[in-house]
Amino acid sequence: MKNKRQKAAAALMSVTLAAGLIAGCSNTEKPPAAQPSDSGGAPKEVQYPEKLSYWAGMGNAGSVLKSFNEMGAYKETEKITGTKVEFQHPPSGQEADQFNLMLASGKLPDIIEYNWASVAKGPDNAIKEKRIIRLNELIEEHAPNLTKILNEHAEWKKLITTDDGNIYVFPFIRGHEELLTFHGPVIRKDWLDKVNLPVPTTIDDWEKALTAFRDQDPNGNGQKDEIPFLLTMGDINVGHAFIGAWGITTEFYQDNGQVKYGPIQPEYKEFLTLMNRWYTEGLIDKDYATTDSKLKDAKMTGDQLGSIVTYNGSGLGRYTSLMIESNPDFKLVGTTYPVLKEGDKALGQMDFPFTGVGAAISATAKNPEELVKWMDFRYGEEGHMLFNFGVEGESYVMENGYPKYTDLIMNNPDKLPVTQAMSKYFVASWSGPIIQDVRYQEQYLSMDAQKEAIKNWMDADHSKLLPPITRTADESSKYSSIMNDINTYKTEMIDKFIMGAEPLDRFDDFVNTLKGMGIEEAIRIQQTAFERFNQR
Repeated sequence: MKNKRQKAAAALMSVTLAAGLIAGCSNTEKPPAAQPSDSGGAPKEVQYPEKLSYWAGMGNAGSVLKSFNEMGAYKETEKITGTKVEFQHPPSGQEADQFNLMLASGKLPDIIEYNWASVAKGPDNAIKEKRIIRLNELIEEHAPNLTKILNEHAEWKKLITTDDGNIYVFPFIRGHEELLTFHGPVIRKDWLDKVNLPVPTTIDDWEKALTAFRDQDPNGNGQKDEIPFLLTMGDINVGHAFIGAWGITTEFYQDNGQVKYGPIQPEYKEFLTLMNRWYTEGLIDKDYATTDSKLKDAKMTGDQLGSIVTYNGSGLGRYTSLMIESNPDFKLVGTTYPVLKEGDKALGQMDFPFTGVGAAISATAKNPEELVKWMDFRYGEEGHMLFNFGVEGESYVMENGYPKYTDLIMNNPDKLPVTQAMSKYFVASWSGPIIQDVRYQEQYLSMDAQKEAIKNWMDADHSKLLPPITRTADESSKYSSIMNDINTYKTEMIDKFIMGAEPLDRFDDFVNTLKGMGIEEAIRIQQTAFERFNQR
């Protein structure tokens, strides 16, 4: 087994070097290096735990696996490390509730994988309350792979370190700039061709296109049943499409170091005025507020829907695949983020490499040193390949130094969608304590339309986006108390403004109500946290 691992590690190192050469030519990040050894040769032997307990949501794997024990990457990890893992998976959609119940019970597993940035009172407080442990010294002493990566990427280390100087998780890091952008506006190119219009770039262009979709029967069925645009405020929140034309977002952002809240800005009224007019004129789906994902799917695959704001994989790619047989002319394109004036750049979607997702070690774990060593395996060459590509010879093969997914993934014999086929072998298609490899996305987003969408969506302004700041326990309590009520009120009022149930001349009353509910205090809390982040 040892010789086999040494050969595998050597082969994988050559892959990394080749990938590094490619990265050097294209200004990309290299995959992490193999675990160091004292002699500079093959990875040295590591003492892993005999068993451990691990709590995690199942992500994309929930529909195809009962447990991570069935996943190819984890099965191979058990063979290599000898560690038996007892996985604990909350039901899909109940992760947050189950997480809070688990913390309250005090009965904690050894490792907890979660979005720790969303935890009440923040990760520093979770350490103070002895829910999880500080990892800095343990990582430096027992995690050579992750230590090497963090030493090579100071910007990543800054993101995963709290204001108190704590590293609290083995992080999920998007390891390349192209992995940070995955969401944006999408429009029916075949419909644009039928109404003789170019792909829109400005708000005015979009209005012309949506009006033509409404009036010129681009689906050709002789009925006026086209829905020009399905507005989803949740998607607008993710990527700032349309609202970003005014240089603001629907949430908190920063402008030259000053934290601001989009909905109380004068520009937000202009955005709502546009959405209200489009809604009144039938350019926005009348039922947008009650359209769930299944109904959205039905409208798109029923050849009714002209444009949406969505994800590259589960939106643009999935709809294109679904329509290949029934409508070969169907064509979606991802457009640049709409602007007010030609030549401007709107705010667009871009994730930060780390946003709080990762695996923490609980304070009740009896063998933290061994757990750290086991987690560090993922950040070495062998673990990196397993959790991004799966099992060599099954889910991928090496071709000229490149890990190419097999037909088991890309053309699954059981007709599983690519995302689900991937989920049977590895976690790269959602998240987990790994460095996500751009070579996963190069194949996952295999369509030319998807590659063009990334290029267009990246052509945006990201300078005003807030990094993943952390608040103190006191700040978190105050902030949550304020924003829980504000978010409920804001969502209700935005729909009323757009649908005309509330006149837009009452926008100032809306802003004053938000101020009365404490939005200015929430802004101050965010400002203080942002300034601490900048001082890390």
